[in-house]
Amino acid sequence: MRPVAIVGPTATGKSALGIALAERLGGEVINADAMQLYRGMDIGTAKVTPAERRGVPHHLLDVLEVRETASVAAYQRQARAVFSALLDAGRVPVLVGGSGLYVQAVLDELDFPGTDPGLRVRLEGELAAAGAPALHARLAGLDPDAARSILPSNGRRIVRALEVMELTGRPFSATLPRPGPARYGTVLIGLDVDTAELDTRVDARVARMFAAGLAAEVRELENQGLREGRTASRALGYQQVLAAFDGDCDLDAAATETARATRRFVRRQRSWFRRDARITWLDATRPDLADAALVRLSGNF
Repeated sequence: MRPVAIVGPTATGKSALGIALAERLGGEVINADAMQLYRGMDIGTAKVTPAERRGVPHHLLDVLEVRETASVAAYQRQARAVFSALLDAGRVPVLVGGSGLYVQAVLDELDFPGTDPGLRVRLEGELAAAGAPALHARLAGLDPDAARSILPSNGRRIVRALEVMELTGRPFSATLPRPGPARYGTVLIGLDVDTAELDTRVDARVARMFAAGLAAEVRELENQGLREGRTASRALGYQQVLAAFDGDCDLDAAATETARATRRFVRRQRSWFRRDARITWLDATRPDLADAALVRLSGNF
C-alpha cells in the first residue's frame, strides 16, 4: 500500500482519520503540524493524547523545546528518514498535518539554501525599522513570483526570501517547489467542510481549549522559556494568552481573538492546499470517511 498524506485546514479531523487509516493499513503516523513539534504545547495545538492514539506509533511529536526555533530543513531530514525507515520495515507512512510547507518539504523536491547570521540580522533590522509591507514591496520588485506566494504581513518569510536571493544570486521563487509526482508515491487526501461549518468547529475547538486549561499550559511553558521561542511564542492561542498575561486584554478577549485568528488562518490553509492538483478532497463530515479514503488509496474512484 502506498504512503498517504492527510492534509487540509485546521479542525477538519485530520488526526482522527490518520489514526484510523494507520490502524487499518498497518501504518504509523508522521506529524506535519509545525506547532505539534513542541513538547508541552498540547492543549493549544489539539495534539492527540496517548490514549487517543490507540497504540498507533506517532513520529515527530514533542521533539523541540519551546525555546528552539522550528526549522523546515531539519524537519525535512527527520521526516524523510522516518519515511524511509517505515517503508524498509514494511509499514505504511501516514503523514498528517496542516502545515503546508512542511508537507511539501517531505513530498516535493524542495531545497533549503543556507543562512548568513550577519545578513539575517541586517534584514531583520530593516524589517523592524521599515515594516513588513515595505520589505514585501522590495521583494515584489526583485521577484514578483515570490512576492505573490508570501503574505505582505509575513515578515519572517519576506526576510528569508531576501536573504536567499542575496546569498544565491537567484530569485527566491527558483527555490520554491514545483509539484510533480509526490515523493514515495504518496497519495494526498484533503479534508474540508463548508466554511460556515468549519467556522463553527473552530469556535467550539477554541472554547474547549480555554476550558481545558490553555492558560495554565501557557503559564507553565512561559516558565520554560516560551517567550524566548521565536516560533512557539507566535502559535495561535499561545500568543493571545501571553498578551492577556501582559495586561493587553483578559482571557475572554484572548479566546475571542484566538478564534478570529484561527478562522483567518484556516482560509490561508485552504488557499494553500487548493493549489495542489494532486490532492483528492473529501467532505470531512461524511460518516464513511475512512472507507472513502481507503477507496482513494486503492485507486478505485
